[in-house]
Amino acid sequence: MPNSSLRTGPAGYELRFANLFDRGRGYAFPCDAQGCVALDLLSECARNNYFYARAVVGMELSQPGVLATAPPI
Repeated sequence: MPNSSLRTGPAGYELRFANLFDRGRGYAFPCDAQGCVALDLLSECARNNYFYARAVVGMELSQPGVLATAPPI
C-alpha cells in the first residue's frame, strides 16, 4: 500500500544513493520526509533500480540520504 504522505510535487523529497567511486553519479527515488519510497508507484525499471541500490550500499553506493527537492524555477 503506497504511503499517502508521499509527495511527488515541487515540495517533495528524494531518497538519494551516491556512487562511492564516481562522483556525481548515483540513484534518486521519490519518497516522503522519512525516506519511505512508495514501491507501488515506481515503474518496474525504477523498482529494480531501487532494489539494486539497496543491495549494493557500502560496496558501490553510499547510505541513502533524504533531500528536499527544489521547486521549479
